[in-house]
Amino acid sequence: MVTLKQLEALHWIAELGSFERAATQLGTTQSTVSKRIQQLEESFGRPLFDRSQRGARLTEGGEQLLTLGREMLVLQDRVLGLKNGGPMPARRLRLGVTELCAITWLPKLIAALRKAYNGVTIEPEVDLSRSLHERLADGRIDLIIVPEGLADADMAVVPLADVRNAWMARPGLVVQQDPLTMHDLTGYPVLVQGRGSGSGLFFEKWFRAEGISLKRTLATDSLIAMVGLTVAGLGVSYLPQQCFSPLVEDGKLSIIKTEPSLPGVPYAAVYRMDRPSAFISSVAEIAREVCDYSRYLQG
Repeated sequence: MVTLKQLEALHWIAELGSFERAATQLGTTQSTVSKRIQQLEESFGRPLFDRSQRGARLTEGGEQLLTLGREMLVLQDRVLGLKNGGPMPARRLRLGVTELCAITWLPKLIAALRKAYNGVTIEPEVDLSRSLHERLADGRIDLIIVPEGLADADMAVVPLADVRNAWMARPGLVVQQDPLTMHDLTGYPVLVQGRGSGSGLFFEKWFRAEGISLKRTLATDSLIAMVGLTVAGLGVSYLPQQCFSPLVEDGKLSIIKTEPSLPGVPYAAVYRMDRPSAFISSVAEIAREVCDYSRYLQG
């Protein structure tokens, strides 16, 4: 078993050039230092010093172990520093979000996290819900913000908000008087999000539960692409109503009232429960406090 005292002895021998000077630095005897190195070599399974040379010259394996050992000694100093009220170590957050979060309140969330945790390093990733869930399960992401519905049983789910969607189209594309029945709407090309999208899966299940069969669809996993295709007049689509209300106000889109209306899509912060972390659970709570899907490009 490798101990910190053994690594400490290795460090000071390499630093001062002899077992004797290392013993003086450590306030112990040369025989004690020699015993620690002997035990370290037995644990390592290789010689650490070239005994055919004069002085304390490290072997290649000894140099490799010294590099790792010094990292462990630095960590020990940092742990003791925390005990004595020293500065907190820098935190790192690998955060996964969908497009809708990225174009609305992600900047606001990052600002709130930096205010709560000085020096935090945030690594945001924007991707589809299914891909984000896979990376969370593999441990490549710490926390994701996605529509509910895909989380495994071992995931913690912190509800954030329900996003209200509405059917939209280019003005003039739908000429029938509203409210339309879903049967009326299926007579038009319908733009939908694909199965990689959490919202796409949510509405696919809702259509099926309502007995709605869409006849002509064009699927894309990208929310931004779906907005562009809708503005171009290629079909009717369901879009977050508040977020894209400026496009309605500018006359680029119109809202189509239907019966029944679309349900809200529940969004949540999701993280793994098998890796308990007060930091990650706090991030989820901060996300809940600042969550706002109503406006895009929030500072």
